[in-house]
Amino acid sequence: MQFELIKGQHILKQHLIDEVNNEKVSHAQIFIGKPGYGTLPLAIAFVQYLFCENKAEKDSCGVCPSCRKVEKLQHPDLHFSFPTVQTDNKTSNPLLSSWRDQLFNTPYFDLNTWLKRIDTKERKPIISVYESVEIIKKLSLKSFEGGYKVMIIWMAETMNTQTANKLLKIIEEPPKNTLIILVTESEEQILQTILSRTQVVRVPRLSWDDINLSLKSKGVISSVSDSIAGRSEGDLIEAMNIANEETEGNLNYENFTQLMRVGYKKNVLDMIAWSEKIAGTSKENQKQFLTYALHMFRQSILRNYTGELITKVSENEDAFLQNFAKFITGNNIISMTQSFSESVYYIERNANSKILFTNLCFQVMRHIHNA
Repeated sequence: MQFELIKGQHILKQHLIDEVNNEKVSHAQIFIGKPGYGTLPLAIAFVQYLFCENKAEKDSCGVCPSCRKVEKLQHPDLHFSFPTVQTDNKTSNPLLSSWRDQLFNTPYFDLNTWLKRIDTKERKPIISVYESVEIIKKLSLKSFEGGYKVMIIWMAETMNTQTANKLLKIIEEPPKNTLIILVTESEEQILQTILSRTQVVRVPRLSWDDINLSLKSKGVISSVSDSIAGRSEGDLIEAMNIANEETEGNLNYENFTQLMRVGYKKNVLDMIAWSEKIAGTSKENQKQFLTYALHMFRQSILRNYTGELITKVSENEDAFLQNFAKFITGNNIISMTQSFSESVYYIERNANSKILFTNLCFQVMRHIHNA
């Protein structure tokens, strides 16, 4: 994988390139950031640049034997470790074919996507002590091609304490020309003893433009991609998930505008009808709607204080906010966002949807008239 195929992250890409060219590659690094920011693709592109036999100024050549092997995920000195369901597979080795298929399909994926691929029961996967033995064994061998040996440990936070402790020594003092890259989205779940032995590489969220361009390249129409990019919070996986749930008509937008209007008019029959309609959708769609509503409240406040300077919305949303934003003020923004945030919490805990959304309607009615 070449750097040019990775969305955004231009500053970080240059940092990694400079690290190789200046021969200052730290033997143990940890890439911290959500999968949708591109942590795993960045790690693989970094390794390809490290292995490349004809490095260009900004990227690997993509055509030398080493680059081709990395792109096929078949380089003998590149190893992967990832979470597995222990009742099925104690180590990563039996799942390497599935791992390659997933990366070929899309290198932007999270633990939930990986779990659905490897286990129909979706049981909790971990990186076990059996895997740590395999990691040490692989890194103790000589390099096949005389250069670096690299181990990428994806979702390193799924290592249990026993596994992490077993890897401490090799992380601190690896064999010569060995690079260990841990990839995680949860720094808090990594042992401090591991963090202290690694060079931290923080992968920031993607920009609105990066997300928007990526969505448009996938065929998402501009009026929808503008909105999705604004509420994905720089996470490409989240943006694609939202895009897959929405139609060209942007149902979340329609449901939101209807809710605000029936709440403003205090029309109880319309409020109940709206509640029954949204309660009839899937739980995931309900959560998507609530998250969308929180995004629109934030955009309303931004519009009130900055005009159109930093709002990120579609044309339809922008037209709606011109009149609606004045109803979201310092008097009700906290109570409004609290009502919707609590609704997300209750939906995740299997609350009765009809009761929840009926109650939410009446809360919106009260909040909107407190503006």
